[in-house]
Amino acid sequence: MIKRAIKTSAAILFAASMITGVSAQTVPESDDPIIIVQNNWTSQLVLSNVVGKVLEGMGYTVEYKPSDSQLQFTAIANGDMHFQIEAWEGSMKSAYEKGLKEGMVDAGTHDAVTREEWWVPSYVAEKCPGLPDWKALDKCASIFATAETKPKGRFVGPPADWGKNYAERVEALKMNFVAINVGQAATLWAELQSAYDRKEPIVLFNWTPNFIEAKFKGMFIDFPDPDGDKCATDKSWGMNPDMVNDCGAPKKAWLKKAAWKGLAKQFPAAWGVMQKINFSNAQIAAASVMVDVDGLSPEEAAEKWISENAGLIASWKK
Repeated sequence: MIKRAIKTSAAILFAASMITGVSAQTVPESDDPIIIVQNNWTSQLVLSNVVGKVLEGMGYTVEYKPSDSQLQFTAIANGDMHFQIEAWEGSMKSAYEKGLKEGMVDAGTHDAVTREEWWVPSYVAEKCPGLPDWKALDKCASIFATAETKPKGRFVGPPADWGKNYAERVEALKMNFVAINVGQAATLWAELQSAYDRKEPIVLFNWTPNFIEAKFKGMFIDFPDPDGDKCATDKSWGMNPDMVNDCGAPKKAWLKKAAWKGLAKQFPAAWGVMQKINFSNAQIAAASVMVDVDGLSPEEAAEKWISENAGLIASWKK
């Protein structure tokens, strides 16, 4: 185990030196810590640790600070936190754009294409013909009913602090569902695993890239396209003239990075690296698999991810 730890640490230091083009012992421009945001889903936890470990290898002091997924961007704009590796369009667009107006910096867009939406296992289609159309799902609502929601179906929603209020969508589209938010992401997967093992109908919040693709077969539900910001801002748009949010999430959404505007001045070498960090769907999903399937901690997964992606990390050098 000691040899393995030494080997992993060496890989991290090597990757850091490849990024900067200089020795990993280079003195940083400032002794102040770089504060990296951490949120409560797996890929973000792993990849924020990847960034932190690489920066530590360059000589920086790194701190991690947990944050609400909506309030984090104001904190970054104020300099209370410095860098966010995963900002998702589907659930964070409004808060992200508000942060930009407050002085936060767009640190670049990943190659990864994201989607956040209602999702069902493939076997549900046998009991609910017409999927993945949302109207077909609504006709089958009763098969998703629980003692808590009957005669309406239950939609298992994400943690409330993720900023996704699906009760509004249910009301706007007049669906026969009740949206029930869970407390943490792990509860989503526990609910899914339990239903999957018994082949019971379940519809829940899911996203891609995620480890789910490697473990479960299923499909996202197709709701009306949001048509930019119209669905969220214009009541006259869409099938319900009296309400906004009568639509689904973007099917091909962006994944961005966010940064404090003072990073470039106080930590220029680190800022150069942060701007070049760019993840694909497969790379993000792999980070999740290491924790949610293989059982590693986020910190262990970050070390493994770094050791397996030395070439990518080298591409972040100036």
